[in-house]
Amino acid sequence: MKNLQYPIKFSFKITTLSNDFTAQNASGHTIAYVKQKMFKLKEAITVYSDENKTQVLFTILANQWLDFSAAYSIFDSNNKEVGKIARKGWRSMWKAEYDIVDQNSQPQYKVQEANAWVRIADSVVGGIPIVSAFTGYLFNPTYKVTDTAGQVVVKLKKMPSFFGKEFELTKVADIDQEDNERVVLGLMMMILLERRRG
Repeated sequence: MKNLQYPIKFSFKITTLSNDFTAQNASGHTIAYVKQKMFKLKEAITVYSDENKTQVLFTILANQWLDFSAAYSIFDSNNKEVGKIARKGWRSMWKAEYDIVDQNSQPQYKVQEANAWVRIADSVVGGIPIVSAFTGYLFNPTYKVTDTAGQVVVKLKKMPSFFGKEFELTKVADIDQEDNERVVLGLMMMILLERRRG
C-alpha cells in the first residue's frame, strides 16, 4: 500500500451483504478496498488497490477452521507471506488482544483493547430494543498497538456512527514502512473480527 499518511480512516459499506470497507489516507485518497468473502468456512480477505478492484495487493487467510484463537496469515500479490495477526485465545474473550508477527514468525507488536468495559456496556445495551440503535454513538472502543518495548505506535478508535461503520487510525510514534504496512493490514483483519463480535 502506498501513501500511508495518517490519520487513516476505515469506512464500512452498509449497503452490501459482504463485509467490505475502504481505507483512505489523510488526503482522502483510497489506499485500499477490503473485501471479505461471504459464506466461507475459513476467513478469506482480499485487499485491493481501489474500489474498482483494479489490483489485488494482499490476501489474508485463516490458518484453521473458524475459531476464536486462529491466526491470520497475510500474503502479498506474489503469494509471499509478509506476516500474520493472531488472537490471544481465551484472553480475548474479556478484552481483545492480538499479536502481530513478522514474516519470520517473530512477535513485533501487540494490539490491546484499551477498556473492556466499553465492550461489556455495548453488549448489554445492544440487547435493549430501540436503544440498541444508538450504541454506535455511545460505545466506541479504542485499540492500542505497542512495540516490544511497550511503546504505543498507533491507536485505532471506532468513531461515533450508526452500525459502527467508521474507524480512525492515528500514528503515535514512527515505525518503518514495512512494519507500518503489516500493522495496518493486521488491524484491517482485526476490525472485521471485532466488529462481528460486537
